[in-house]
Amino acid sequence: MLPGILGRKVGMTHIFNDAGKMVPVTVVEAGPVFVTQIKTEDKDGYTAVQVGYGEAKEKQLTFPKFGHLKKAGVGKNLRTLKEFRVEKTDGFELGQEIGADIFADGEAVAVTGVSKGRGFAGGVKRYHFKGQHMTHGYMTHRRPLSNGATGPQRVFKGKRGPGHMGDAQVTQKGLKVVRVDAERNLLLIDGSLPGPNGALVIVKKVSK
Repeated sequence: MLPGILGRKVGMTHIFNDAGKMVPVTVVEAGPVFVTQIKTEDKDGYTAVQVGYGEAKEKQLTFPKFGHLKKAGVGKNLRTLKEFRVEKTDGFELGQEIGADIFADGEAVAVTGVSKGRGFAGGVKRYHFKGQHMTHGYMTHRRPLSNGATGPQRVFKGKRGPGHMGDAQVTQKGLKVVRVDAERNLLLIDGSLPGPNGALVIVKKVSK
């Protein structure tokens, strides 16, 4: 069985559990994905299954990608390809369709996505710097001050300060699948997920 799936973040809503408590959830359109390549230990040095997700126009595909999909016999112009490591490749076939039914209610997952881009941000917004006083003669309010001591005569790598915020890969762990809608390929995952609505996400199974 595939250890994960590609999907699209639809948005947030809430449901009520058996105890009558409201639970905020994120709806993910998980799949369907199609098997585009099967890698084996003898040929590739490791075992993995490559799947594709999301349709694109034919002119948006490169010639190598178009030929790769044609060789797999998928019959669709898939936008995104992703590889998942597996112990055995038994049960997988080229062109096979895989949906959200590989997950179960209550299963622990980790979700990877790209966070929302915030552009160039200051230290207060980016790293929650406290800032200076707004009154009593302070000439600066939100700018970072010292970059370090005089001794090293340089700024150490990783020094927090203003810069580009967001638009980075984020993996959210400790999540749980609240409900699975196999007919519509929907997953309801508790809490929030990285990225805007419509963003590509990768949902992976994790051991509790």
